[in-house]
Amino acid sequence: MGVRRKAKGRFLSFFREIFVYHNSSLEFRAKLLAAIIGSNKKINLCEEGVLEEVAKEIYPKNEARVDVLINTTKEFVKKIIEKNGLDVNELILSISRDLKEVKRFHQKIDIPMLERFLVCSKNDKETYIIQLRIIEFLKNSIQDFNKLR
Repeated sequence: MGVRRKAKGRFLSFFREIFVYHNSSLEFRAKLLAAIIGSNKKINLCEEGVLEEVAKEIYPKNEARVDVLINTTKEFVKKIIEKNGLDVNELILSISRDLKEVKRFHQKIDIPMLERFLVCSKNDKETYIIQLRIIEFLKNSIQDFNKLR
């Protein structure tokens, strides 16, 4: 990623509420990704690689949105790691509230995409179990939503 592209991505991330179309959808996706990654208490190279692949798959024709999604996800993870007013439990509660308030967000949950991060934590049983529980919570949320439809 070039310096100019990085700078543009950081600028858009910082001002995403103003400049990014459908910011709430992007931010919701970033929360999902950050919950999985943040349960590891760090971002390792494997997770960075999966994050980049996933972001490109979600927004295949929009590099700016890819960069904003990556930066926003990392921003949430950094808050978790630094214990800067956010932990994984609070993030999951926020996701739960978002799902209750904005029904279309259920369609944004891609379980197979989130499961791809499990490869990165296979050697850390505790993180792996936490990630599985987060994914299970999201699966249950989708099932409950589909029952109500």
